[in-house]
Amino acid sequence: MTNVARDGAATLELPSWAQVSEKRRAHVARVTALLAAWAAAMKIPSDETRAWIDAGRYHDALKDAPEAEQRALAGDVAFEPEMLHGPAAAARMLQDGETRRGVLDAVRFHTVGYLDWDRTGHALYMADFLEPGRKFSRRDRAFLAAQVPHDFDGVFRQVVRARLEWSLHEGHSLFPETVSLWNAVR
Repeated sequence: MTNVARDGAATLELPSWAQVSEKRRAHVARVTALLAAWAAAMKIPSDETRAWIDAGRYHDALKDAPEAEQRALAGDVAFEPEMLHGPAAAARMLQDGETRRGVLDAVRFHTVGYLDWDRTGHALYMADFLEPGRKFSRRDRAFLAAQVPHDFDGVFRQVVRARLEWSLHEGHSLFPETVSLWNAVR
């Protein structure tokens, strides 16, 4: 269970196999708190709320693990090293018996996007980008975060666009999953 109090980093329950710095733990706590707040504002059913919070808890659980360990878990994915933690965490979750496809897909693809996501994937993708601890475009991101409960799909489109623009600006690879998602929501 996750306690999403204001000091979330101190009380956030992560899996025993998680490898995260205190800075990363704080990020995960902010993402999870944002997901919980949106779920409450949207009056999401409890099972879906639990899926959102679990996706938030696990999405970066292996972010600070060695690349070799991430690659061993992730298998044969064509992601850049900084994007392996999602597939690695999803593989580890499967080993632990996780069966919720929406949670697994949300965690696996949270860095690149995924066309076949359910609402859990969309929520995690937005929360990971919009969480208030990130230093860039704070005012714009705070505005978008506040709009999620009122215009979930519209904000999702804006976040997909912003993340795609950032990737292009930074010279990152565009993955087929990202392109498919963009083509579906634009």
